Amino acid sequence: MAERITWIGALDPALRTFDVILKTANGTTYNAYVVRGSAGVAVIDTVKAPFTEEFLAKLEATARYDELTVLVLNHLEPDHTGAVAALLARAPHLQIYVSTRGLQVLRGLLKGAFERYDIRAVTTGDTVSLGDLTLRFLSTPYVHWPDTQCTFAEELGVLFTCDFLGCHYCDERLFNDAVGDFRFSFEYYFEHIMRPFRRYVVEALDLIEPLGAQMIAPGHGPILRATPEAYIQHYRRLANSRLAQATGGAKTLLIFYVSAYGATEQMAQAVCAGASEIEDVRVSLFDLQDGDVQPFVDLIEEADGLAFGTPTINGDAVRTVWDLLSSLVDIETKGKLGAAFGSFGWSGEAVAMVEARLQGLKMRVPEPGLRIKMYPGAEEEETCRAFGRSLAQHLTGQMAPREIDMTELLAAQG
Repeated sequence: MAERITWIGALDPALRTFDVILKTANGTTYNAYVVRGSAGVAVIDTVKAPFTEEFLAKLEATARYDELTVLVLNHLEPDHTGAVAALLARAPHLQIYVSTRGLQVLRGLLKGAFERYDIRAVTTGDTVSLGDLTLRFLSTPYVHWPDTQCTFAEELGVLFTCDFLGCHYCDERLFNDAVGDFRFSFEYYFEHIMRPFRRYVVEALDLIEPLGAQMIAPGHGPILRATPEAYIQHYRRLANSRLAQATGGAKTLLIFYVSAYGATEQMAQAVCAGASEIEDVRVSLFDLQDGDVQPFVDLIEEADGLAFGTPTINGDAVRTVWDLLSSLVDIETKGKLGAAFGSFGWSGEAVAMVEARLQGLKMRVPEPGLRIKMYPGAEEEETCRAFGRSLAQHLTGQMAPREIDMTELLAAQG
């Protein structure tokens, strides 16, 4: 595929679902590579287990096992390490290079055989020599696993990125300037794999962009040999916040609610009114009655705070609220402010259940959820306004940060 680099991956055109959640209308590829130096030959990643024999056949057509010196595993998910055991059975002398966080995953993969091999943990700036070629490692965690790294063949200008800058698109022509139009697959992959880790994506881009790579060789999809810098810039556009520019830096609080008989709606309006009293906070109120939650995901990703209002029906929150909360797995929610409120007639479990989900999404929940039995009266409406003010003040740093202990909350709610 380039001077002294050979593709030894596998094509999987019939694949239609990847990791349960991703649709793959064009299948995918499992890209693996051989890099040949004057004093060593490196294998970069392997393939999914069902394609092991195909991988080994391509490898054997490229190099003898006794020539191999290095195995680089940029990411240890099974679709990239399925042939590792078979390769090591044939070349047990290989020096294996993984990220520091990859060590424990590799230990689990190799089980009791871990201690037999020469395994080396590397981080940004570490190198391995292949004679006249140098492989430089770059730590790029959480794009999308903690163990992920990139490897740069310095003299050749080729960057191996595993899942980063890849996509699920299978075309035997391999290169981005030769395959069909894969823009949808590239953006779809970012949306579902990289989007929840946008801040780590930006950090990785900052690390690799100065390299000036002449070619980007990902673990899935087309190899980016034509204008690789354009794909880096496109990733940066996908990862950067747009709302912060539109709001002039003001904090944003989104309030979502579903109301069965109007009581939770009254609460939502009062919470909104209270939050709106605080300067430098933009507050938006959304009724989820129509049930279509997908349009809100982009807005939520850019928001600083989220509040969810739901009545308790049959001992649970309303399904539309759960639908919206479940859709948030595709975005980064860690550190956002979260809150819950709602009316109830008998038991009132919904608020605590929503709060538990917010904490599961690693949001900070600084105020105990607000529950009101039946319809709010004048005093209770003021309580709702105060609740909104408190949320806005937490967003602007006017209140000391604190986190609700869920055991205390549950005890307080009986």
